[in-house]
Amino acid sequence: MATETLFEVMIPTSKPLAGKVALVTGASRGIGRAIALELANRGATIAISFRTGLSGAEVVRTEIEQLGGSSEIFQCDISDKLQARAVVRQVLETYERLDILVNNAGITRDRSIRKMTDDDWTDVIDTNLNSAFYCTSAAIPAMIEQKFGRIVSVASFVGQAGNFGQANYAASKGGLIAFTKVLALELARYNITANVIAPGFTATDMLSGIPLDRLEQIKEKIPMRRLAEPEEIAKAAAYLICDADYVTGQQISVNGGLYM
Repeated sequence: MATETLFEVMIPTSKPLAGKVALVTGASRGIGRAIALELANRGATIAISFRTGLSGAEVVRTEIEQLGGSSEIFQCDISDKLQARAVVRQVLETYERLDILVNNAGITRDRSIRKMTDDDWTDVIDTNLNSAFYCTSAAIPAMIEQKFGRIVSVASFVGQAGNFGQANYAASKGGLIAFTKVLALELARYNITANVIAPGFTATDMLSGIPLDRLEQIKEKIPMRRLAEPEEIAKAAAYLICDADYVTGQQISVNGGLYM
C-alpha cells in the first residue's frame, strides 16, 4: 500500500502550472504564441502582451480557451518604460500574483553597420533589451514576496555568435544573456530562477521576407538541415519553467547544431 501511495505521488501532474500566472511579451504570434499555448496547456493563466496585431492576440486567447485555459489580453509598447511597467502592474492588479515572466518580444532592423541609422539601433535595443529590464524590474518585487519566480528571456544564437548585418540585434540578444546571469546571481536566494533560450533560425514571420534561395542557403548551414519550429522553442521554455528548479543563469541553445 505504501509503495502504491509513493508511486501515485511521483506521477507528474498533467497541469504542473495550475494556479500560476505567466506574462508573455510578444505573445500574439511566432515564438511568443507557441510559449503562451505551451504554458496554458500546462495549466498556467496567461497574460498575453502585444504591441500590434489585436486580431492575432485574440486568436491566441481563443486557442487558449480551446485548451481549457484562461487568459487576458494586454496591449502595450514595452519598449516604453512607462507602458512596460504599467502592464506588469495591470497583470498584478488582475490576478494578484505573477509567477512567470517570459521576455520574448523582439524586432529586427537589419543593416550593415555602415548603413545602420541611430533609429535602427535604438529601436532594436529598446524593444529587445531595455523592455526586458523594464518588465523584469517591475515583476521582481511580487516574485520576491511570493518566494517564487521563473524568468525566461528569449535571446538568439546571434547574441552568441554574431551575424552579418545584425549588430543591433546581436547586441540586444547578447545583452539579454549577460543581464540574465546577473538576475540569476541576485535572485537565487528568493527561489527565483532566470534563464535564456537561444533559438537558431525559426519558422516565424521574422523570416517571411527572406527569399527562398537564401532560406535554402541558411538551412544548408544548419547540421539538422531545417528551421526550428516555434513549438520546439516553447518546449525549452516549459522545461525551464516547470522542471528546472535547480537551473539558473543558463543558456539553452535550440538551434539544430548551428552554433555549439
